[in-house]
Amino acid sequence: MTAAALFTANRARRLSRRLLHIAITLFGLLVLTFFIGRVMPVDPVLAIVGPDADHATYQQVYHQLGFDRPLWMQFLIYLQSLLQGDLGNALLTGKPVSSDILRVFPATLELATLAIIIGAGLGIPLGVLAAARRNSLADYAVRIVSLAGYSTPIFWVGMVGLLVFYAALGWVGGAGRVDLSLDGQVTRHTGLLVVDAILAGNGAVLRSALNHLILPASLLGFHSLAYISRMTRSFMLAQLSQEFVITARVKGLSEWQVIWHHAFRNILVQLLTVVALAYGSLLEGAVLIETVFSWPGFGSYLTSSLMLGDMNAVMGCVLVVGVIFVLLNLFSDLLYQVFDPRTKV
Repeated sequence: MTAAALFTANRARRLSRRLLHIAITLFGLLVLTFFIGRVMPVDPVLAIVGPDADHATYQQVYHQLGFDRPLWMQFLIYLQSLLQGDLGNALLTGKPVSSDILRVFPATLELATLAIIIGAGLGIPLGVLAAARRNSLADYAVRIVSLAGYSTPIFWVGMVGLLVFYAALGWVGGAGRVDLSLDGQVTRHTGLLVVDAILAGNGAVLRSALNHLILPASLLGFHSLAYISRMTRSFMLAQLSQEFVITARVKGLSEWQVIWHHAFRNILVQLLTVVALAYGSLLEGAVLIETVFSWPGFGSYLTSSLMLGDMNAVMGCVLVVGVIFVLLNLFSDLLYQVFDPRTKV
């Protein structure tokens, strides 16, 4: 077998193993979520028929939903429907779960994307600064900010932010994605309100959308900034103690060249994973911020579904979260190969 054929075969085996691991991970996630959902102390039948329904009506709906069947059979039926692309109907809206997720997810995507831009855009430089000025006033300031962002409850920060910047100062918009008077004035193309407003050329909606978006995105970004800056500082400290950095300084290179051209380039691969995981966490973990700001996104939908005991919606959301993390990990692996050619071997 030639070297090229051997290389192709190795890559095919690696891809097969990766796909198998992905399938096992998602299947395990489905099994765990399904059976936990069936033992939750919430009755979805009662949520449908109401507390005043008679026993016959309750039993009829109970049978229609298939709850009278064994758990393993319920799971197989759900899995068969899932393989056909059917996530079931949501109790909350009566619509297919897939259409509900497609409707609410862009709002969270818009929020999380701006948040990770803020978090990574500020967190990485601050982490580098803290490492380069170790034990200085700047280092202590960055570490205090990181500790505050990482340990302060996000819902409390959200309420304080609304009280100060919206109620007291009036610098930002309040709850929701846009002013009520402007709601529905642009056609939904992408679900990203800022993008749709730009496509429609509607400046009033664009300004209102940005005005409502900036505060919750900044607070989420501050939370991710804390994590990203801490990890960046840790990675940079490890690199700045290496011999090649000392050699570069002895050769007379400027501190800027030593930090950014030598040390920082060596942590890019690690930072890719950190930022990707932080982004995934924002996409599925913005529940509290969405609740505080009445943001009609994925987190709010998942919370409402949990409260109602709507396991079709909950399992659909869990599956989406799992796929997001899998895709982000795959994306990180691809970027690894771009920034670190050694991973191609």
